[in-house]
Amino acid sequence: MTDQAIPGIDPAAAPSGPGCADCLTGDGPGWWFHLRRCAACGHIGCCDSSPSQHGTKHAKAAGHPFITSYEPGEDWFYNNETQQFYEGPQLAPPTSHPADQPVPGPAGAVPEDWQQHLN
Repeated sequence: MTDQAIPGIDPAAAPSGPGCADCLTGDGPGWWFHLRRCAACGHIGCCDSSPSQHGTKHAKAAGHPFITSYEPGEDWFYNNETQQFYEGPQLAPPTSHPADQPVPGPAGAVPEDWQQHLN
């Protein structure tokens, strides 16, 4: 990771919660494949393989180009505008969803045929 400031990344922005904020409030089918974190404001959204693709939708609507993984053990940054991966600063914890949260998730909301619903 780098110590240089990157416009569009706020290392102090805390994540919005343990799962996709939009799925959890009833927007879409209510489940996700993987999670993404907005590097500007901390909004947690679902990945582009998920049925609702809330992570990218948030990035475009808010004008926040950088997302990062919200999966355990992953620390990449991606710029939706340039479509390139970057190294970035350490973000405010937690840096991933809870380890006991299943993937896909959340528990109890994922259909048995979930693979058929991926993008």
